[in-house]
Amino acid sequence: MIGKKLLGALLTALLLASPAGAAETVVTVTVDGRAVPAYAEDGVTYVQLSSLLDALGGWETQWDHHARVATAETDLFTLDVPAQRSYVLADGFPYGISQGSVMRAERTYVPLRSMANLLGAQVNFSGWDSPVTVREIESSDWTEEDLYWLSRIISAESKGESLAGQIAVGNVICNRVAAAEFPNTIQGVIFDRKNGVQFEPVSNQTIYAEPTAQSVLAARLVLAGVDTAGESLYFFNPSLSKGTWVRANRPYYTTIGCHMFYR
Repeated sequence: MIGKKLLGALLTALLLASPAGAAETVVTVTVDGRAVPAYAEDGVTYVQLSSLLDALGGWETQWDHHARVATAETDLFTLDVPAQRSYVLADGFPYGISQGSVMRAERTYVPLRSMANLLGAQVNFSGWDSPVTVREIESSDWTEEDLYWLSRIISAESKGESLAGQIAVGNVICNRVAAAEFPNTIQGVIFDRKNGVQFEPVSNQTIYAEPTAQSVLAARLVLAGVDTAGESLYFFNPSLSKGTWVRANRPYYTTIGCHMFYR
């Protein structure tokens, strides 16, 4: 007779081997046409960090065994990925990811969509039976003047917010630049007075204050294509404003930190 422990182990193995019962799914991920090690678990696709970074920018990853942190120098920031944490660090500033990083066969794996977004790449998923494709987003042409104003409005509007929250504020500015009903430059959007002053920092003059280092990084990431606000065109802090018109006229998108974002 098969012992209970052995029988249990065999049943567990069968479940893991069965697609219907498996929590882990085999998935193919290609980055600019190049396959990288990946797997999916509980609906989240994980990709090997070093392979993703190499495929996107040729960035080399270093592993600190003592601190259990993977580090890479990207074109925009120093990336630190602590093992089994639900955040990474961009130039030392925390950036939340959907799930924690995972150590697998002594390699760091990260949730693909969150990490690709931070690196300015787009993930296209059409089903588990089709390859998940990742491609770099072509960053728009921008000038130092764009960075100057974008970093200042981000800092003035969202100083103290998370990096993701500051990126979202910058996304709104750039989304307005692309929208027909707003001015077509960053500076023009910030100082737009068509329906009254659009941003309080313009009224209270804090728009001219020196931006924080995190705000400058957030602005650079926005201009590189990083997106946390989707197609949002409006935001407000409900502790400071009722946002009556926005609530009544625009669809809600998300809340990040102190700000609510609307499309």
